[in-house]
Amino acid sequence: MAKIAGAPISWGVCEVPGWGNVLPSDTVLAEMHSLGLTATELGPPDYLPADPAQLKALLAGHELTLVGGFLAVTLHTDVQSTLDEADRVAGILRAGGAEVLVLAAATGLDGYDETPKLTDDEWNTLVATCAKIREIAAGHGLKTVLHPHVGTHVEREAEVDRFLADSDLQLCLDTGHLLIGGTDPVELARRYPDRIGHVHLKDVRDEIAAKVRSGELSYTDAVEQGIYVPLGDGDVDVEALVKLVQEAGYTGWFVLEQDTQLKDAGGGGSPDWGSECHSAVDKPLKDTARSLAHLSKIL
Repeated sequence: MAKIAGAPISWGVCEVPGWGNVLPSDTVLAEMHSLGLTATELGPPDYLPADPAQLKALLAGHELTLVGGFLAVTLHTDVQSTLDEADRVAGILRAGGAEVLVLAAATGLDGYDETPKLTDDEWNTLVATCAKIREIAAGHGLKTVLHPHVGTHVEREAEVDRFLADSDLQLCLDTGHLLIGGTDPVELARRYPDRIGHVHLKDVRDEIAAKVRSGELSYTDAVEQGIYVPLGDGDVDVEALVKLVQEAGYTGWFVLEQDTQLKDAGGGGSPDWGSECHSAVDKPLKDTARSLAHLSKIL
């Protein structure tokens, strides 16, 4: 039976300062449970408790287990601080019973709207740092995957191909971020079946994604304009992708994700883990329910 999980980002929980209003963890986890989901990713560092006992109690209270967690850190510079943070987060993930550390090559800038070009030396450092983090995570009993992600140093198709050539790390196949970056996720899975270590299922509207690729639209603005839609409503061939990776022997998690932004009437600012959003508060629940129904039909 396929393993399906949720993720706090679908409820607007994001590490980017000023991203929007952030629902309390009890609300998010309760809604996941109400949909019949039995597992979640961690969300941004420190959204869920870092204390092992508190984390286990919170998850158990909603009958959820922990799959893994997303960690966007600079891999090309400030290496020691990056390794220290990876060790800290890997410890939290292990305490929660997780299986995978989902790594992204952050630029060091806030948000995902700008990506400075790396030198060859910086790229080589990025690849080497990934290998060091894999060793750290393995010490905590975790697998590490690299997540091609908009606004990071592994975003575009050429960068994805270069990473696959220069590193033997597996990928988090995120169907939405790959398509936005110009990579066909189905073709990627067909070409590199043995490099798929984790799957984030998103659907996107490619007409908006094309504007992000061309620089006409920022990623943040694209999210505001509805680039993400429930599975089956966009331009990702979700059915072909799921069947392809399963036929190739993938037995990991399918994580339902939509990068969601809940409008903050207060005008932004840093995330507030305790704030409630009263406008469109039911959208994450409804959209995730539709995605779950579509995936269930495929499976």
